[in-house]
Amino acid sequence: MTKCGMRVPRIYVCFLLQLKGIKFPKKLMLNMKIYFNFAVKIHQTMIHPFTEIRYISDEIGYGVVAKKFIPMGTVTWALDALDREFTPKVASSYAKVYQDIFDTYCFRNRKGNYVLCWDHARFVNHSFNSNCLTTAYDFEIAIRDIQIGEQLTDDYGYLNIDSPFLAVSEGTERKSVYPDDLLRYHKVWDELLDIAVKNSTNVDQPLKHLVKDKHWVALEQAAKGVQAMNSILECFYDRTKEKVS
Repeated sequence: MTKCGMRVPRIYVCFLLQLKGIKFPKKLMLNMKIYFNFAVKIHQTMIHPFTEIRYISDEIGYGVVAKKFIPMGTVTWALDALDREFTPKVASSYAKVYQDIFDTYCFRNRKGNYVLCWDHARFVNHSFNSNCLTTAYDFEIAIRDIQIGEQLTDDYGYLNIDSPFLAVSEGTERKSVYPDDLLRYHKVWDELLDIAVKNSTNVDQPLKHLVKDKHWVALEQAAKGVQAMNSILECFYDRTKEKVS
């Protein structure tokens, strides 16, 4: 059942806006705190339970940090029933204050729809040396060991961003993220995934119950070397097929 067109909870939106520096009355702030604490308590079935939100720096803002060691091959995030999906038409119908939230906290899936994670997965930051990678199966996996206190990071190059941006310098050859980075780097990312999945059956998987059975079978087959996982390129959204209004 599609979630498109459903209203984003006001307290949830206000919390996101507060992180962007917008001030609200004390009573509303209290409600926001209650909502946030509730989300943190129940997040454990959606993003890896050994994680939490922490303030990283003025330049970066908040991020998702490992509270315990997370080994390579662990599923770190899975799309779930509470994550919100908006078609471009529905997303564009919202006021500008909501557009800023779409721009900051959403990624676009292979259909071009905007996906807004309800839990703190939306605070995962970009890195050209990310320790997590998405897959063609609506879950992400740790492509190397993640140490206690280390941020969980994604390469936004595979999130179908709408506009290029200059990323925080990491001393890498890549400096900017582009909407079509999947076309350039999918082979590199596929190789990293192939290595990581081989360890997926040797580690605890607290998010297994969120992954579709057929997708978990594909992961296990890849781990055993029976069949390679589908390419991450399947996540690419081809903007040339967008309808011109």
